[in-house]
Amino acid sequence: MAPEETAGAPAPARAAGRPERPGAGAWVPGGAGVEQLREAARGCRGCELWEPATQVVFSAGDVHGRLALVGEQPGDQEDRRGVPFVGPAGRLLQKAVAEAGIDVSTTYVTNAVKHFRFTQEAPGKRRIHASPDVAHITACRPWLAAELAQVDPEVVVCLGATAAKALLPKDFRVTKHRGQLIRLSTSRGEKTFMGTIHPSAVLRVPEAERDAAYAALVADLRLAAGALS
Repeated sequence: MAPEETAGAPAPARAAGRPERPGAGAWVPGGAGVEQLREAARGCRGCELWEPATQVVFSAGDVHGRLALVGEQPGDQEDRRGVPFVGPAGRLLQKAVAEAGIDVSTTYVTNAVKHFRFTQEAPGKRRIHASPDVAHITACRPWLAAELAQVDPEVVVCLGATAAKALLPKDFRVTKHRGQLIRLSTSRGEKTFMGTIHPSAVLRVPEAERDAAYAALVADLRLAAGALS
C-alpha cells in the first residue's frame, strides 16, 4: 500500500536529463475511499505523463463491484472526457461484458496507468496512442493498489499486457496464459485474477479474424464471471 502522505504534495525535483517519475505514492492518501482517491489523483505528478494529458482518468462503475476490469491507459476520447472505456474499445468491451452475462452496473472499471500517453507530430494533429513503459506502470501502481484494496473485488480481469504487468506474476504472458484463473494474495486476502486480451486488440486484428477474437474475449469474461462466488 502507498505511504500515508497528503494528496497534492509537491513533486520531487526532476533529475537533469531524466523524465520525472517519482511514483504516485506521495499523492495517494492513506485509507482513502475511491472517491477521495479519484479527487486526489487530479494532483498526481508521479510521472511525466500528467503534463501533456488533458486530465487524469481514474475509474468508473460500482466502487464495491465484485468484478474489476483493469485496462491499460486512457485513450484519446477517454482523456478528453475523463472517463475510462468510452471510445471504440470501450464500446466493444461493454458489448462483450453483456454477452458474457455480466451485469455491467456491478463492475468496477479502471486502468493500470491513469494518464494518456501519446505522440503528436504538431499541435492540432491527431494524437497517436503510445503504450506505457514499465516505468509508467510502476509509477502509477500505488493508485491501482489503493483503489483495488478499497473496492475489494472477488475477481480481477486484466485486459491486455500492461494490466497484466501491473498485477500478475512476471512470467505471465497473455498469448500463453489468457483465460486462466489465478489465485493471488492481496492486502485483502486471496483473490482470483485472470488475464485476457484488451478489447482494442480485437479491433486491430484483420476483419476476417475479428469475430473469432471477439468470441474468445467473451469466453474469457464468461469464465471470470463464473468464478464469482
